[in-house]
Amino acid sequence: MVKFVAEESMLAQASEVLSTQLQQAVDVLHTKTGKGCEFLGWLDFPQNVDNQYISDVKQIAQQIVSQSQVVVLIGIGGSYLGARALIEALCPNFSHPEPEIVYAGHHLSDKYLQKLYNILAKKDYSLVVVSKSGSTIETAATFGLLQRHCIDKYGLTEAKKRIVCITDQKEGILRAIVNKNAYSSLAIPADIGGRYSILTAVGLLPAAVAGLNIEQLMNGAKNMCSQILSSPKNVATQYAMCRTYLQSIGYNIEVLATFEPSLFYFAEWWKQLFAESEGKNHKGIFPTSMIYTTDLHSLGQYMQQGQRIMFETFLTIQYFSNNCKIKEEDLLDKQFNSLKNKSIGEINHLAQKATMKAHKRGNVPIIELNINDLSEYSLGELFYFFEYACAVSAYMQQINPFDQPGVAEYKKELTTLLSQ
Repeated sequence: MVKFVAEESMLAQASEVLSTQLQQAVDVLHTKTGKGCEFLGWLDFPQNVDNQYISDVKQIAQQIVSQSQVVVLIGIGGSYLGARALIEALCPNFSHPEPEIVYAGHHLSDKYLQKLYNILAKKDYSLVVVSKSGSTIETAATFGLLQRHCIDKYGLTEAKKRIVCITDQKEGILRAIVNKNAYSSLAIPADIGGRYSILTAVGLLPAAVAGLNIEQLMNGAKNMCSQILSSPKNVATQYAMCRTYLQSIGYNIEVLATFEPSLFYFAEWWKQLFAESEGKNHKGIFPTSMIYTTDLHSLGQYMQQGQRIMFETFLTIQYFSNNCKIKEEDLLDKQFNSLKNKSIGEINHLAQKATMKAHKRGNVPIIELNINDLSEYSLGELFYFFEYACAVSAYMQQINPFDQPGVAEYKKELTTLLSQ
C-alpha cells in the first residue's frame, strides 16, 4: 500500500486554497470530459484486463526465453522506461541470467550500436520492438538495422520467430510491418498513450521475459486502482494537491529522492511521466531525481543551502534487510563505534531520517511516499498511483496530460535536416 505523509499544516493550507480546483480536476478525469479524454484507457485497465491477455503475454515470453541468450528491447520514452524500471529494480544487480535484456533505440549513438552488433554476433538473440505508431526516428532507425542483422544472421524464416512487435492493434508503420512479415505481436490499446502504458504488454512482456511475476504486478495495480477510484479523497489526490500547492508558492522543481539505487530507472520513468504530461503552455513543475546517499555528497549541498526553489518527495521502502551487519572487527576506527551491530540497511534507513530532518531544517518542503517493500505488487501499486496523480495534477493546471506537442518540434527540425 502506498502511504502519503506530509505536514498537517501543508495539507490544511493546500486544502484551503485548492480543494475546489482538485475536485474539478477529479470530476473531469472520472467523467472523461477533459482534454485528451480519448486516452483514458489506463484509468480502469488494471480492473478490466483479462486472463487471456496475460496468457498471451506469457506465451510469447516463453518462446523468447527458450531461444535467446540476449533479448534486445527497442524503444524510447514510455516504450521502454517502465519496463527497464521494473527489471532494474527487481532483478539481481551482479548477475545476468539468460536471457540478458539489453536496450536499444533510446538514443542515436553509433558507438553503442557497434558494441551491440559485436555482442549479437556471438549470441543467440531476439528483438522486441515497442512503438505505438512505428514513426519515432530513433526506434525506426535502430529497428531497421537490427532487423536486417537478425535476417542476415538467421535467415528470414528463423528471424520471423525472433522478432516481436508491440504496437497499435490496427494502424501504423509497425503494424503494417507485422502484417507483411507475419511477426508475433501484442497490441497497445488505442486509448492508452506511451507513458501511461507500463501496465500493458509494453511493460508486461519484458517483465515476463526477465522472470518477474506479472500477475502480482497487475494485482498491485488493480488494488491501487480500486482504492483510488472508490474514494475521491485518496493518497494520489493528496499528493497531487500538495505538489500543486507548493508550486503555487514558488517551489517549481520537484526532486524525487530515494535511498535505493535500484530505483534509478523508476525515477527516470517518473520524470518522463510528469515532464511530458505537465510541461506545456509555460506551466508545470520541473521533475528531477536524486539517489541518496550518493547524491548527498554532490547535489546534497545544493539541497541543503542553495536556492529555495525545490521540494522533495521521498520514496521510502519500509522493509530493509539486516543481512549485512557490521561486527566489532569490521570497525576501522573507534570513531565508528556507533556502527557496531547495525546492518547496512539500518544505517541507510537512519541516513534517510537524518536527511529529511536536515533538509526540513533547511526549509525544504518534504512529502513522503511509503511502500511496503520492493516487489512486483508494490511497484504495480506505485505505477498506477503516479499515473493517476499525474493526470489530476495536470488537470488542476488546465493542461492536457496526454499529449506532447513540444516533442514534435525537434522531430520536424530533424526531418527537415535529413531531407536536405
